[in-house]
Amino acid sequence: MSLQKILGQVPVIPVLAIHDPDHAVPLARALAEGGLTILEVTLRTPVALEALRLIRDALPDITLGVGTVLQPEDMDRAANAGASFAVSPGLTKKLADAGRYSGIPLLPGVATVSEMMLARELGYRSLKFFPAGPMGGPAALKAIAPVMPDLAFCPTGGVTAVNLTDYLALPNVFCVGGSWVAPDALVKAGDWKGISDLARKAVAAAGR
Repeated sequence: MSLQKILGQVPVIPVLAIHDPDHAVPLARALAEGGLTILEVTLRTPVALEALRLIRDALPDITLGVGTVLQPEDMDRAANAGASFAVSPGLTKKLADAGRYSGIPLLPGVATVSEMMLARELGYRSLKFFPAGPMGGPAALKAIAPVMPDLAFCPTGGVTAVNLTDYLALPNVFCVGGSWVAPDALVKAGDWKGISDLARKAVAAAGR
């Protein structure tokens, strides 16, 4: 199954920066109970890979990815931790090569048409559009669609409950990434029901 088909099984990929390993499993369980069973654990905290392993062991039915992949070594770390995919904010030649030969697929980030053309030239068709909001949002992706119809996107950065459906209505968007479904305040408070409710609302709004 292609990366696009895997990620497209849910409308929203929660983008998680986990600071406390004790939060990892209850957070993942809360999101899954709300219908979001594909998660991106970002390498923005020192405990990211530990958190991913905890979720993997406790909740094997959840599909886990590693985000904020910046260099080829991060691909190896992600694969060794048990991730099923990796996500980067941008793309370099070395990272593109690592993504092709790694044991897990890479969703590379692009922000401009030139970067999209380069990613396409390097063999990538499924891309992360980042930062989506500042780079033009749904209007930008709508304009790009007829120019590069073979590219599909997961917009991330500025995606919210308010504009979620604007992105998902586009034929070249297979899902979106966002942190609003797991806000820091609710995580710190241990409000897992609140997080499940946000996930459930996102799924309902997307009509999936």
